[in-house]
Amino acid sequence: MNYPSDLTDAQWEALRPLLEYTNGYGNRRQHPLRLMINAILYLVKTGCQWRQLPHDFPNWKSVYSCYARWCKRGTWEKVLDEINRQHRVQQGRNPNPSYVIIDSQSVKTVSGGKERGFDGGKKGEGAKAAHRRGH
Repeated sequence: MNYPSDLTDAQWEALRPLLEYTNGYGNRRQHPLRLMINAILYLVKTGCQWRQLPHDFPNWKSVYSCYARWCKRGTWEKVLDEINRQHRVQQGRNPNPSYVIIDSQSVKTVSGGKERGFDGGKKGEGAKAAHRRGH
């Protein structure tokens, strides 16, 4: 069965060389690599639980094992970096970005700081923070 989250042939041809590897012992893969990727993409797209994978994909434990192994090896980061490089080259840009922007909303702050509130409209501390300090 085909799902909207499945890779197109062109997408698969771009990904295949980045994911296939040989370890010198032959290919002992039980399930086709493209099917494993499609199962992972299905999970990401639908947000379903691992155990809720449709039965036309490999067993959820096999898919999860493959996914976890790639996470541990850093495979996902390598693939995304390479796809980004290829995309930049197609746009006629330098394959490596010269700068990166980090949104402050995305960066977690260090714990242990003084707890306080701020109300931008009042230009001062919020009532809850002042109340906690006994004011």
